[in-house]
Amino acid sequence: MRAPRTTLRRGLAAAVALPLLAVAATACGYGSEAKDDDAKPNVSAGGKKLSADTVKIGYFPNLTHATALVGIQEGLIAKELGGTTVKPSTFNAGPSEIEALNAGSIDIGFIGPSPSINGYAKSKGQSLRIIGGSASGGVKLVVDPKKIKTLDDLKGKKIATPQLGNTQDVAFLNWISEKGWKVDAQSGKGDVSVVRSDNKVTPDAFKSGSLDGAWVPEPTASKLVAEGGKVLLDESTLWPDDKFVITNIIVSQKFLSEHPDVVDAVLRGTVNTNKWINANPDEAKASANSALEKLSGKALPADVLDPAWKSIQITDDPLAATLQAQADHAVKAGLLEKPDLEGIYDLKPLNKILEAEGQPAVADAGLGAE
Repeated sequence: MRAPRTTLRRGLAAAVALPLLAVAATACGYGSEAKDDDAKPNVSAGGKKLSADTVKIGYFPNLTHATALVGIQEGLIAKELGGTTVKPSTFNAGPSEIEALNAGSIDIGFIGPSPSINGYAKSKGQSLRIIGGSASGGVKLVVDPKKIKTLDDLKGKKIATPQLGNTQDVAFLNWISEKGWKVDAQSGKGDVSVVRSDNKVTPDAFKSGSLDGAWVPEPTASKLVAEGGKVLLDESTLWPDDKFVITNIIVSQKFLSEHPDVVDAVLRGTVNTNKWINANPDEAKASANSALEKLSGKALPADVLDPAWKSIQITDDPLAATLQAQADHAVKAGLLEKPDLEGIYDLKPLNKILEAEGQPAVADAGLGAE
């Protein structure tokens, strides 16, 4: 594959907000509005148009969506689409991205496990399919080292999660339960005070001393470390092989049925993007940060960017078994009725691409579509 040009192209990215409850469950907590990218899509000059004139891709501005950040910015996704143009949109909350997918405002999205589960369950299996993975890891428990020195010291302390029912909230509630401590999931009150705090305000709340720590995704975790926090636990250490899904690629079932060639092209682009990111981590990190700067007006400083980037694994594997486990944890916490996830995955297109690349197939953990 030809390496992307060094000059960074314009692009946007997406990080996922992750709801499990129908009421109030966004992921990384940045709001709820969608925004169309005003940049011109990267299109291969003279390329042959596929079955759709455009493909509308949704995502969030977060490092856990590096596949979207880099793939859009460097033109690696557009390269596979020929004359079919990419229309990117950014979102500030998981529910709005799922609503956009259901309404046809986007066709494909980068999103976390909780909204994927919620969207699929609420539509009784009719709205979406997970067609690939994007990222694993990037979630940490960061604490004030003056107040908390060991994991047992969390008892009685105020620990933030991004929002009620989101993926990190569920993970923390499950960890608390495994410790044998009691917390009411809805109120957050109990042996540990679970404080639902928007990731945008958590660093300031931590700095002021109103929070003792937080179980949060990157780059919020590294922002807390930059404010004097200490990483007490990396969530990846709680999972088999230190891997768990943080970002999926989903598609509207209608779009998948009507435009399989476009879906295949996007997946080829994401596979090539992931390969390039893993082969060129420093250049990819710079590309992702440049895209974030163009979106937010401010690049991440090195003391936040470097550790955050290092903790995220970019992967084509959706890590399906960990999605099921996350759903089970939410059920156990009383935040979700047991969902029927059979059919949530369609990994046949991705596995054909991986086979052509000489890479091993990825598994759907028995949750694949017929």
